[in-house]
Amino acid sequence: MFKSNNVTARLFERQICTSAPGTSIHRARRFYENIVPSYTIYDVECPDHSFRKFTDDGLYLVSFSRNHQDLVVYRPTWLTFSCKEEDCDTHDLPLKARKFESFFTQLYSVTLASSGELICKDFFLYMESNQFGLFATSTAQIHDAPPTGGAIQGVPSVEKITFHLLRLEDGAILDERVFHNDYVNLAHSIGAFLYDDLLAIVSLRYQRIHILQIRDSGDLVDVRAIGEFCREDDELFLNSNSQVLVNHVGNGFHHSLPESETSFLSGIKQRLLSFIFRGIWNEETDQTMVQFLDRHHLLIKFGSVDGGVSRNADSHPSFFAVYNMETTEIVAFYQNSADELYFLFELFSDHFHVSSKSSLHMNFMSSHSNNIHALEQLRCTKNKATNFSQFVKKMMASLPFSCQSQSPSPYFDQSLFRFDEKLISAIDRHRQSTDHPIKFISRRQPNILKFKMKPGPEAGSTDGRTKKICSFLFHPILPLALSVQQTLFLQASVVNIHFRR
Repeated sequence: MFKSNNVTARLFERQICTSAPGTSIHRARRFYENIVPSYTIYDVECPDHSFRKFTDDGLYLVSFSRNHQDLVVYRPTWLTFSCKEEDCDTHDLPLKARKFESFFTQLYSVTLASSGELICKDFFLYMESNQFGLFATSTAQIHDAPPTGGAIQGVPSVEKITFHLLRLEDGAILDERVFHNDYVNLAHSIGAFLYDDLLAIVSLRYQRIHILQIRDSGDLVDVRAIGEFCREDDELFLNSNSQVLVNHVGNGFHHSLPESETSFLSGIKQRLLSFIFRGIWNEETDQTMVQFLDRHHLLIKFGSVDGGVSRNADSHPSFFAVYNMETTEIVAFYQNSADELYFLFELFSDHFHVSSKSSLHMNFMSSHSNNIHALEQLRCTKNKATNFSQFVKKMMASLPFSCQSQSPSPYFDQSLFRFDEKLISAIDRHRQSTDHPIKFISRRQPNILKFKMKPGPEAGSTDGRTKKICSFLFHPILPLALSVQQTLFLQASVVNIHFRR
C-alpha cells in the first residue's frame, strides 16, 4: 500500500491508526523518508582533527588531534540562526552558521598518549549503558622481535600498548590496562570485542584471549585468560603435578624429566584437537546449533601467522571454532570453505553482528537475514560467482566482524533507501572518493531521488591525479552527517556537513 510522502499526512495517520504488534519502531523509521540531510555546507571551517565517529546514542562526536596525542570530544548541537526575510529557505546561510562550531560544541580535550605512544585513531569502543569509551595508545611496532617468553615466531612486537577507559561525560580517565612486548591488532578494533560489560582482548603474539569485566565504577577487572589455560585452576593443577613428577624422579621412579612446558599444547588447542579427533572417531558431522558471541560463547578464528593483518582468503586458509567459556568446550568447528558455515551466515547473519542488549537501535541494521533487498543482493553476487568454494572463502574472510563496525543510521536502512555500496555503506571504512554525488533513492518509489551527498569541494577536485579517500560519519538519530575527504599526503582534510535545513 502506497503511503503519502507528506509529513503532516503521516503524522495524522499515526494518530488514527495503530501499528501492528512489533512494528512500531519500523513504522517510526519510515519518517526518515521525509526527513533527510539534503543540504550541504562545503569545506567547513573546522579544527584540523581526525574525526572518528558519533557514539551509538548520538551524544558525542569523538575525534583525535593530528599529532595523535589528544582526545577531543564534541557535543552535537543543531544549527540556529535568525532571518529577517519572509522566505528564509531561499536565502544562503549567514557566514557564522557555516562554521563547525554552529553544529558542535567542544566538551573537553584530554591527553592520552605519553612516553613515545600514539593514539590509534581507528580504535574506539563505546559502552552505551555507562557512557564509557575505550581508547588505545601504543608505541611503534618491532617487526623482527625474537619470540621470547612463550611468544610465537613471525608476529611483530609492540613495547607498550595501553587501553584507556574514559567517562565521556567529563573526560575522566577511570582505568588503564597495559600490555608490554605484545601485539594486539588495533586497526578498526579488530583485536578487541565488547559485549555488555565483558571485554575480550586478543594477544596475537602470545595466542591468548584476555576476558575483562567493566564495572559500573569504571574498573577493568580480570575475569580469565584463555590460551595456555582454559580454567582458572589449570595452572595450579599443572604446577602441582609437575612437582609430583619431580618428587618421583628424586625417589627413582622416573629416569628422565619431561621437556620444558613448550612440549605441551596450549589449553585451547588441546580442546580443539580433541573436538576434531572425536568427530573423526565417530565418523559423523556435529549438528549442534551454534550460538555466536553471547556471554558464554566466543567465535575464534584460527589461521596463519601474519600478525592478523591479512584477510586474503585465497592465500591463507583459516578455521573457525565456537568456544564455550564456562564449560571450556569447543561447540563447533568449521573450515573457511565449509558450505554449512556459509548457509548459517546467510540465514542467521544477525548472530554474527551481535551487539549489546542495551543498544536497541543496533538491532535494526540491515543484513541479508532481516532484509529482503540485502538478501537479493547477496544471492545475485553468489549466482555470478564462477567458483562457489572461492565465493564462500571470500565471504568468510570478513569473519569475525569487528565490534561496533557499522553505523546504526536509518539512512543505511535498505528497506527505506537504495544506494551504491561501492561508494558508501554502513560499514566503518574509508572509501575511494568520487567527484560525483552519491545518490540515495527511495526504495518504495524507485525513481524518486530523496537526497544526495558529495564529498570534497563543491566544484570538484582540481588535481585528478591525486588519490583521495573519504569517510562518512552519520549521526545515529538526526539528519546530520559529516563527509571527510583526505589525500594520502597528510594535507588538510575537506570536511562537509550534510543536514536538513
